Amino acid sequence: MGMASMSSGSESLRLCVFDLRRGQNEGQELDKILFFYPPDQTFSTQLSVIGLSEGLITFTRLFSPEAACEVIEAERHSHVFYEAEPDIWMVMVVEKNKEIEAIWRVDALQRILKEVHSLFVMFHGSIRALLEKEPTGGLTRSHLYPFITDYLNDLFVGKKLQLPSFRETLKERGTVQMLTLARDAAIEVQSLVGVLDSCAGTVRCHSMILFHDLLVSTTLSPDDTVDVFTYSVMRLTRNAISSGTSSWSYLRKGSTLSQISSRSSSPQLLGSSDPSLPSGNGNNAGRVIRPLQHDKWSKGTDGFLVTDIWGRDATPTILLQQTQERVYLLTYQYKNLTLVLLVPDNAIVNGELDISFVKHQVIENASAKILKVEEKITKGWGGENAYHVSGYRYLIVDTDMEVSRASPPGKVATLAKETLLAQNKLRETVDTEKSRTKEEKDMEISIRAKNNAWVMARLTRGKELYMALEKASETLLDATDSVQSFSHKYCSGVFSMD
Repeated sequence: MGMASMSSGSESLRLCVFDLRRGQNEGQELDKILFFYPPDQTFSTQLSVIGLSEGLITFTRLFSPEAACEVIEAERHSHVFYEAEPDIWMVMVVEKNKEIEAIWRVDALQRILKEVHSLFVMFHGSIRALLEKEPTGGLTRSHLYPFITDYLNDLFVGKKLQLPSFRETLKERGTVQMLTLARDAAIEVQSLVGVLDSCAGTVRCHSMILFHDLLVSTTLSPDDTVDVFTYSVMRLTRNAISSGTSSWSYLRKGSTLSQISSRSSSPQLLGSSDPSLPSGNGNNAGRVIRPLQHDKWSKGTDGFLVTDIWGRDATPTILLQQTQERVYLLTYQYKNLTLVLLVPDNAIVNGELDISFVKHQVIENASAKILKVEEKITKGWGGENAYHVSGYRYLIVDTDMEVSRASPPGKVATLAKETLLAQNKLRETVDTEKSRTKEEKDMEISIRAKNNAWVMARLTRGKELYMALEKASETLLDATDSVQSFSHKYCSGVFSMD
């Protein structure tokens, strides 16, 4: 399965969000708590966990004022830290389990915190901005509790919480997976993108096109692309809407049945719930939207997806990181093709055009091109194992573009446990070195596993290659030659040692 299975008990996982600028005076300590999971823990327990976290942050800053605390390993727990915004911390406390499956990389756990925060900001804006709008913190908590709860639901299978384990070491959360196009298909896609960008008349739109759960095209920045892509794969693609679990998709789909109570903490902690306050999501003031709820999207008769998450007949909006621009989210689906169109909300607000006009333009001007693109991509699509390379199990990451490509999960699953454990250890070594240097540097590491398999890593100029080779007869020279051959044939020689 690739995930470490844990019970949903209060000791297995604790996740909190707190603000170091709040609750510093005696009697006001609860003010700093913005989110806590499990939500039914007593305030004394919540304050104990957050107090310990705050103490660890303060202590480590004495030795490294510029570098944030990232992880503290205790005898029974791993404490994973992420400073999501200045002085706003997210901390995950994970119980160490003697089961072999419960071996994880700290970076993989930290990426969960980064992902949920990034998605939250895309829908609601920054946590700090919400706190400034409504200083009691009630508005912020009323958004954080349901949002993170819905996100954690995706990590449950039955009643078991599934955290990334060593079996997922050849995957990279927080990146997009691209579809490679033939030249004729690429030309058709480029033509379609031009039409989509002009569907709002003189106002330029952004667009993203997906085929199954793979990215075909985007006009967004890398960071915004990751956020919109992640949400699309979680909730908007055909696989997501049909509630099917794609065996080859990078992002796993959680159970459609909520395993976590969605109730918030007590009214005392939530503070003000004044309906006149802005909700932070750009529309429907006073309404707390829950964009990560399951089974809330469906395909309308015109091909556009519809939802009541934002309210009846309301159009969803999101916030783009790069421009801090709020845009309307329109999603059109044809067979396995999903088109996401992002229309600046100021154009609609100013009365220059309306959403129905934009939808009509898409149907009127882009329908024929959409059919043609879907036909050409489907014809050239190699299926779930399209990116399998015989004899290799690999992961390629472009950290600058936030793109990754990996061996299909079904192929990675054929690797021996010893190989995966060695690969996990290799990635931990790379993570530690990257964290220590805080700058890009070329790196080459090779480890021989207990079963004589070779696991190898090469890093150069923002590109990373991780590989597992299980031919026990291979020497280090043979394994190095195999990596060289792979680099020349599939990576334009980027990872070659020539």
